[in-house]
Amino acid sequence: MSFTILTSAYRLRSLCRLQRIQGHMMSSQAEPEVLLEKVGNAGVITLNRPKVLNALNMTMIGLIYPQLKKWESGDDPDIVIIKGAGGKAFCAGGDIRAVTEAGKAGGSLAEDFFRQEYILNNTIGTFKKPYIALIDGITMGGGVGLSVHGRFRVATEKTLFAMPETAIGLFPDVGGGYFLPRLQGKLGLFLALTGFRLKGRDVQRAGVATHFVESMKRLLQDRCSVGEGWVTAPLESRMLSHRIPELEEELVHMKSPSNEDISKVLDSYQNQSSLDAEKPFVLDKRMSDINRLFSSSSVEGIMQDLKADGSEFAKKQAQTLSKMSPTSLKMTYKLLQAGATLSLQDVLVMEYRLSQACMRGCDFYEGVRALLVDKDQNPKWNPSTLEEVSEQTVEQCFSSLGDKELTL
Repeated sequence: MSFTILTSAYRLRSLCRLQRIQGHMMSSQAEPEVLLEKVGNAGVITLNRPKVLNALNMTMIGLIYPQLKKWESGDDPDIVIIKGAGGKAFCAGGDIRAVTEAGKAGGSLAEDFFRQEYILNNTIGTFKKPYIALIDGITMGGGVGLSVHGRFRVATEKTLFAMPETAIGLFPDVGGGYFLPRLQGKLGLFLALTGFRLKGRDVQRAGVATHFVESMKRLLQDRCSVGEGWVTAPLESRMLSHRIPELEEELVHMKSPSNEDISKVLDSYQNQSSLDAEKPFVLDKRMSDINRLFSSSSVEGIMQDLKADGSEFAKKQAQTLSKMSPTSLKMTYKLLQAGATLSLQDVLVMEYRLSQACMRGCDFYEGVRALLVDKDQNPKWNPSTLEEVSEQTVEQCFSSLGDKELTL
């Protein structure tokens, strides 16, 4: 093959690559990653990265935070609504791959992302105006941080909630150390350690969402009048009521509503949502087991209790925990133990210390590799057992960062 042909091929590849980059830049310019709108009396935030399930990145944080501060200090809007585009996800989490690459390279994003994300979480938690998160779809990690600290969280039958961080060598952050230990019994600890997924109405029953509203509801009347009589309408012609858009429409036109006014509207929509109303909470029959088996004073104790119990439920949880990062499990346990009596602000400061400990360690990078990059589902944790993770190692993760501490 001649040098000329090689050069031409190289130039062609370079041109194609440049065109792809330009195309990406043009699409980014055409479609903002966050839509910020004033609709009626409401400020509406739409997470607009549907192709990646609205994963949260620094650009989005940089757009949302100043807008929230502006809306909070101004006379209008009266309320803020946050939602996700695309119909599949509210927000499936943070842009972990970008953080991983920055951490490996020693880039500032590994510090900046967590710092700015936690500042945003605190802003939502202290927001003075009614804040309503429509968590219609996948809501995990960073998406939980954008919703759970707000006054109102509306789940639908499409909502899928989880805090799966221990599986990638991280911990349930974004204020997880604050809200999880405040759920009933040991439910928060169970969700934090195992990454158990809650769906639909169960997200509200667990206390993560404040309300449940069906995203679409088939109208009860399936007959139509013809002349003086009635005929049954064919199934395909029966009307569907799009409840979430209807709810949003009602909310944006409320004038200076109090939290009580909004509660009444959300209660009304919830009362009209019959889907799965007769089904018990998915963990209803397991709560006594969870409270008993997750009550030990250490993660090692929990594992021993699960193995000793011998039930199928206990065996499954022991198997799940055995796949998680031992360091993450111990960090998470201590985080929730401490966070149960701390303010959201104090928890976020503590979580920032832990985030930077994870950036200095190796399990986070290995977890992301195994689950998100190579997808071999076989992470090699270091240390590989709970017993090898010393109390001193865990304590060091909680140590002050000095002049790099998170300030809120």
